[in-house]
Amino acid sequence: MRVEISEKMKYIGVDDTTLDLFESQYVVPDGVSYNSYVILDEKVAVIDTADERMEKEWLENLNRELGGRAVDYLVIQHLEPDHTGGILHLMELYPEMTLVGNQKTFLFLSQFLSQESGLSKCRTSCGMQTYSGNLEHFQKLVVKEKDMLCLGEHTLHFYMAAMVHWPEVMVTYESTERVLFSADAFGKFGALEVAGEDDWACEARRYYFNIVGKYGIAVQALLSKVKELKLQMICPAHGPILSQPLEEYLNLYDTWSRYEPETSGVLIAFGSFHGNSKRAAEYVAARLVENGFSEIVLRDMARDDMSEIIEDAFRYDRMILVASSYEGGVFPQMKDFLYRLQSKGYQKRKVAIVENGTWSPSAGRTIREILEQMKSITFVEPMITIYSVMSECNMEELNTLADEMV
Repeated sequence: MRVEISEKMKYIGVDDTTLDLFESQYVVPDGVSYNSYVILDEKVAVIDTADERMEKEWLENLNRELGGRAVDYLVIQHLEPDHTGGILHLMELYPEMTLVGNQKTFLFLSQFLSQESGLSKCRTSCGMQTYSGNLEHFQKLVVKEKDMLCLGEHTLHFYMAAMVHWPEVMVTYESTERVLFSADAFGKFGALEVAGEDDWACEARRYYFNIVGKYGIAVQALLSKVKELKLQMICPAHGPILSQPLEEYLNLYDTWSRYEPETSGVLIAFGSFHGNSKRAAEYVAARLVENGFSEIVLRDMARDDMSEIIEDAFRYDRMILVASSYEGGVFPQMKDFLYRLQSKGYQKRKVAIVENGTWSPSAGRTIREILEQMKSITFVEPMITIYSVMSECNMEELNTLADEMV
């Protein structure tokens, strides 16, 4: 897919529409893009590569834009394999190329390249130059915060972005055209040929909270640097290139990384073995609607995608958890959900608990024990207990809960 940036800045990324699970965890029904860029100036700089799944297509895009020129610099912003599948190939093709990264970049790169030795031997049979994985044979430019690299008319400025979301991550600002190459920050699920910039927040939100969300403090640190820059465009490692006005994207990242609710609404998440807890969840949802509250999401812990439920939990300011008891604890997927929320830094929300059990209800106690380990959680009291099937008394309690949530 051809994406236009400018006369001397070219998009050379690729779409992957056959991937089923991103990072072997997250469903990507619309695929994902592996974004890579090349700047054609007196010196040529490539910024990031692509996943090895799409290396052939990526290399074709690069060669098309190079027009026979050599690569002078490879800027390595993030070493996760979905961004670095073409590094070894470039090192074989351009042995005079300088690798640009920070100190941790080269520490991690040596680890990945040592695992690639078999790949380099395979390529030798195809006439490629042999490369043993030894970085000592390559020129390296180790950069620090605010270091610069002049390419001619364009100048690259490097900013460290540790733990957004690996410790070696850095971003690159090109000051002539005012473009930020943002690594995984401002990324989004979805191949570019399938989903563009419209409704960016939906899949960007799911991407953020499931992949970067744990590191809100680090994202805030990066935002403080970005807000000092004069920006015309943001070029992330996944998803569409973002152009003016950029305030929406920056404001959402600010909200998300401060763990503030984005929307006034209620997530109702239920875990139900035989349908009785589900009916309680549906009942309270209907009461909320009757009360005129429209921003409600009802999620089945066993059937809905976990990353979507995580996204909803962070999006809304209120949550109702309805769950069956199980082996002295709680419905397994509900427990998994809660531990994921805890690991992602869930906080500053209002939560109600509805438990179900036939002889010894334990779901509510288990849910609360996990939630109490999170910051600034306000509980709606009292917790509601259902014995097997909703009673008339339970219905009254759920009516009251719906009123409290509104």
